[in-house]
Amino acid sequence: MRPILFIDRDGTIIHETEDEKIERIEKLTFLDDVLYYMRKIKEETDYLFVMVTNQDGLGTPDFPDEEFWPVQDFVIRTLEGEQIQFDAIHIDEHYDSDNHPNRKPGIGMLKDYLTGEYDIANSYVIGDRLSDVELATNLGCKAIYIDSIYSVEKVEAALTIKTWKEIYEFLCS
Repeated sequence: MRPILFIDRDGTIIHETEDEKIERIEKLTFLDDVLYYMRKIKEETDYLFVMVTNQDGLGTPDFPDEEFWPVQDFVIRTLEGEQIQFDAIHIDEHYDSDNHPNRKPGIGMLKDYLTGEYDIANSYVIGDRLSDVELATNLGCKAIYIDSIYSVEKVEAALTIKTWKEIYEFLCS
């Protein structure tokens, strides 16, 4: 059984923006050293990489598909250019007010990982929000919390960090 890194996108791989919406490539910047350290983790460990992201209102007039997909495709192509492939990508488009079970911290999109085929106890959710830490609890795994300039919550996690180098050292030492 392989463990999984459930990895958030905004604020975890790419910088979160003040308006919490990255609808143009011009607004997109990757976290410092994320490409280097994600590649090293992929090369040196047995973790599956699963992207899990909430994208409020995706596919609606608030956030049309034609704004989201060019950015998402650019992120994925950039990662793949660094030999970082995701084994799966889960995107939830619901608003927080919808209380939909697929929206993090709900596990609706991720139930297939709880079948006993994966090493959930040794898996991690990596993210920059309380909902990511809560997702880890709901899945029965641990959380790695990225404390960024947009973080407002104080959380309990297996690791609270500021850089991907710290994630690499924690997972690979």
